[in-house]
Amino acid sequence: MRHLQASDSKDKSKPKVTLKQAFKTIIWPRRKLVFIGLLLIVIRSLSGLVLPWQSKVLLDDVVPKGNTSDLWTLIIIVIVAITVQAVTSFLLTKILSVQAQYLISELRAQVQKKVLSLPISFFDNTKSGALVSRIMNDVEGVRNLIGTGLVQLVGGSFTAIVSLVILIKLNAWMTLFVFIPLSIFGIIALKAFKYIRPIFRTRGKINAEVTGRLTETLAGVRVIKAFNAEDQENKIFEKGVDRLFQNVKKSLTATALMTSSSTFLIGVATTGIMGIGGYYMMLGEMSTGDFLFFTLVLGFMIAPIVQMSNIGSQLTEALAGLDRTEELMNMTAEEDDTNRTIELQNLKGEIEFNDVSFAYEEGKPVLHNINFKAESGSVIALVGSSGSGKSTIAGLSATFLNPKSGLISIDGEDLSKVNLKSFRKHLGVVLQDEFLFEGTIRENIMFPRPNATEAQLQAAVKAAYVNEFTDRFEEGLETLIGERGVKLSGGQRQRIAIARAILADPKIIILDEATSNLDTESEALIQKSLAQLTKDRTTIVIAHRLSTIRKADQILVIENGKIAERGNHDELIASQGRYYDLYTYQAKI
Repeated sequence: MRHLQASDSKDKSKPKVTLKQAFKTIIWPRRKLVFIGLLLIVIRSLSGLVLPWQSKVLLDDVVPKGNTSDLWTLIIIVIVAITVQAVTSFLLTKILSVQAQYLISELRAQVQKKVLSLPISFFDNTKSGALVSRIMNDVEGVRNLIGTGLVQLVGGSFTAIVSLVILIKLNAWMTLFVFIPLSIFGIIALKAFKYIRPIFRTRGKINAEVTGRLTETLAGVRVIKAFNAEDQENKIFEKGVDRLFQNVKKSLTATALMTSSSTFLIGVATTGIMGIGGYYMMLGEMSTGDFLFFTLVLGFMIAPIVQMSNIGSQLTEALAGLDRTEELMNMTAEEDDTNRTIELQNLKGEIEFNDVSFAYEEGKPVLHNINFKAESGSVIALVGSSGSGKSTIAGLSATFLNPKSGLISIDGEDLSKVNLKSFRKHLGVVLQDEFLFEGTIRENIMFPRPNATEAQLQAAVKAAYVNEFTDRFEEGLETLIGERGVKLSGGQRQRIAIARAILADPKIIILDEATSNLDTESEALIQKSLAQLTKDRTTIVIAHRLSTIRKADQILVIENGKIAERGNHDELIASQGRYYDLYTYQAKI
């Protein structure tokens, strides 16, 4: 589905998505269903007018004449009308409500797809819980656009107009008296909707923030309990839900104003009708049936008008949610870069940095003029103190980040012009704090290649020595590991991550502290599996344990965002520089 266009991107204070734009992009493509819905609601409205009409006939014609056959005819007409009302109501819900829920699921899928297409920098600056709220909650309101909300608005308008015509024919002066307070109510409602929309938009933002913090709290429950910080987190959450309450209170005030004004003005109209109607009946200009007919039809005119205030709030909430959804949909995806036109074929895996500099914030460079070349199939090790820029180099190599200046090339091609999917399908990453999905060990290993054969899976399991611990589990590879692999040790999680990378069979491997969570026994096993993983593959290794990189083809010592030293292990030990100091210090430990 084409996403909506912002009506005024410069002025954030104005509503960005209008009802006209929502109609064009959401309702019009589904016009056939909406037309059926409108037809059904017209039929329902007309059948609803049968009861007040037959009530007049009952009092003015049937009862005075005492004709039993006419009474049975009247009863049959009313029963048919009620049946038609019931059937059309059922079909309205069946057709439009189901379509509305389908639209919600469709929009959620589109927003989630868009979010996953955004660059890593976006996720670094956005809470995952807030994104969950925006994907799941912000699109909820559209059910009122395609569902019964908008149709009821149009159908209610039709009913009100038909009722108004009937009322004018019955008694124009009584109708005019009613019309004045209803017009006042309409003005109040329009002003209230204008006031409520920014409140709904802010509510979505607050809800996302509160949900984001709650998600973090639940994910970090071990840290919270370890530091006895439950009270602290409770206060933060209470403050968030109070902000949400204050926002809701504002909208409730506006809604209460509409409700109370409608009650008062309708009460005034009803009182006036009683007085005027009684006067006309005493003069003999209006029969009892006419008065009852007028009163019942008046209800048919007023009910949808009052209902429109509620529907108007729903539509306002829907448009506010679409405003926030549109903010996401208008963001530039990684693949939207028109420069990325190069499709990599038969990748060798040669990576080269030429004068590459990078800064996360303007004016605060992290890397300064980095130059190195990783030959195809070679192992490049990055060492240095924490915060020196090692992970940033790895992030640039994986295209998670883009250099501010300089050139990164892959097989001689400018990496900034390479199609990301054609590059990343050859990329494997094993991180220090490796992420595992909730599910089984098998599902996690097969994540990059769901269609891998059992033989390929078992080969990866053995290469990473995963079977060393799964053989002891009752369920083996079918063992459930819990959220983020919480039921496994750090070493077990890391071996699963390495098995996952082996199964992916990439040409380029990035290992970010891949052995940091392992005990001595596990490390020995992993070193064997890493030797298999890195064979004939270009590998960039970040390691604090320098004993693990002695066989690297080239070691880069990174300090303060610059390459302080380079060479293999023996050369750097012989030069007795920074690497020598780090290595001898660790050896003593």
